[in-house]
Amino acid sequence: MTTKTLPMESERLLALARTVGTPFHIYDGDGMKANAINMENAFSWSDGFINYFAVKALPNINILRLLSSIGFGADCSSLPELRLAREAGIPAERIMFSSNDTADEEFLEAYRMGAIINLDDITHIDDVLRVCGSLPKTISFRYNPGRERTGNAIIGNPVEAKYGVTHDQLLECYRRARELGAEHFMLHTMVASNELDENYIVETARMLFSLVKELRDKAGIRIEQVDLGGGIGIPYRPEDDGISFFSLSDRIHELYDSMIKAEGLDPVRISFECGRCITGPYGYLVSRVRHVVKKYKDYVGLDATMADLMRPALYGAYHHITVVGKENRKACHKYDVTGSLCENNDKFAVDRMLPEIEKDDILVIHDTGAHGHSMGFNYNAKMRHAEYLLEKGEVYRIRRDETYEDYVRTQLSTPEKVDLH
Repeated sequence: MTTKTLPMESERLLALARTVGTPFHIYDGDGMKANAINMENAFSWSDGFINYFAVKALPNINILRLLSSIGFGADCSSLPELRLAREAGIPAERIMFSSNDTADEEFLEAYRMGAIINLDDITHIDDVLRVCGSLPKTISFRYNPGRERTGNAIIGNPVEAKYGVTHDQLLECYRRARELGAEHFMLHTMVASNELDENYIVETARMLFSLVKELRDKAGIRIEQVDLGGGIGIPYRPEDDGISFFSLSDRIHELYDSMIKAEGLDPVRISFECGRCITGPYGYLVSRVRHVVKKYKDYVGLDATMADLMRPALYGAYHHITVVGKENRKACHKYDVTGSLCENNDKFAVDRMLPEIEKDDILVIHDTGAHGHSMGFNYNAKMRHAEYLLEKGEVYRIRRDETYEDYVRTQLSTPEKVDLH
């Protein structure tokens, strides 16, 4: 079981909502930092352990700086994410670039920065050569196990996924990279998302450790680092249990000793690219009730929309909801909790039992610290909303509300004729 708590006392949260207006995301920076340190401590047995924080989960430079301060790196999947990581002051050797269907300018930027390039396909070797002139000295390949593993609803089954190099291609990838000048080799995979079964992550480690041996035995390639990807889930539902970093680490350490050390493959550095399990539980979407209406069902209409949090609409995902000031009241009313977009799936909850809700109540939607604000959009010309960071009892604004002027800035009031010659 997981207890869902607010980021601050109810009275302070209500005062904050009155002061800055709703909706907004707020993040518990102290909680994020403590959680990140917890992960580092758990895997301290692996010399040089690093988590490349998945920038896509929460791409705010202030969050990247906070996590970088305790040694985290950045996992980037686009040109702007690479630039965010650099601007946050993260050293190039702690930046992993793992994209797919990659543009030339993205390869070039990662190469020039000195970031680790994690290739998604065998043909990308030639793309890097063409664009950059040579391969970097350190290279990584993303492995897709195909039918050997099963995925889940978020990331899809590996055999149907667009990501990664097949088993049949893997040896050739490393052989070619070595022939073309690469000297240091990493191995990566990402086969699940929001996984709460510790066994799944352990079996991913077993799979990669087996490949480390296979690559040495069949191709003479020494893998120096294994990246287990992300995918460690969080308990969105109160009845769920999260994964313990320490329990997971103990089991991976045991595998490491039996499969890596015992085979003379040591040392192999362990890394992850977790985002959700680092920041997810420490984010909250705060919203005001505009309307409570009765149709064929009872609806609670918020001033937030799925433009602020689209996971429930996209995946049918559960996010816990607290009515501020009514935490101890009985959940005796059934509601659909909605936004104002012209889409019927603009809902944060369907048939959710909550205390009786009134106009102007403040609702907090939990666990929005990953894939919340970052997945937002502007449908119906809705503006993107502010983000705040809570550190040592103080609240800091780390992203302002988007304005109409921001929204129309790229539009041309006078159309420009395009010369096709």
